[in-house]
Amino acid sequence: MPSPWKRPESVLVVVHSVDSAVLLIERTQPAGYWQSVTGSLEWDELDPLAAAVRELEEETGITGVAVRATGCTNRFPILPPWRHRYPPGVEENLEHVFVVTLPAPVPVHLRPDEHVASLWLPRAEAAERVFSYTNRDAILMLVPPPRA
Repeated sequence: MPSPWKRPESVLVVVHSVDSAVLLIERTQPAGYWQSVTGSLEWDELDPLAAAVRELEEETGITGVAVRATGCTNRFPILPPWRHRYPPGVEENLEHVFVVTLPAPVPVHLRPDEHVASLWLPRAEAAERVFSYTNRDAILMLVPPPRA
């Protein structure tokens, strides 16, 4: 029987083009919550890379691309409005960071139950727009500044 709780381990997948445009998607709730591709590992998933590939396809429809592990992880507090989704007493999440570099921005196919909009933004604008500080830091670390 599957657990009713979310696993407190997730992936963050920063998707960008070679010209430093960054893909952001807006969650259905709360409104205005922009992020890169994210998602929790399923309880039976052993490989964060497999979860990153799965989330990329589920949230954007993007397949057949190289998803690279960065070796970076973040541990951050789960915000109180979302703690009810996790087992009692769980207050932190472990996030594994991945990156996808595409030749150019591509159209994405959103799941309307999870996301309402997508944008390709320049690196600096994307870093300013995202809600999560770990997402901001990953964009600034992984996406090269545009060439002058």
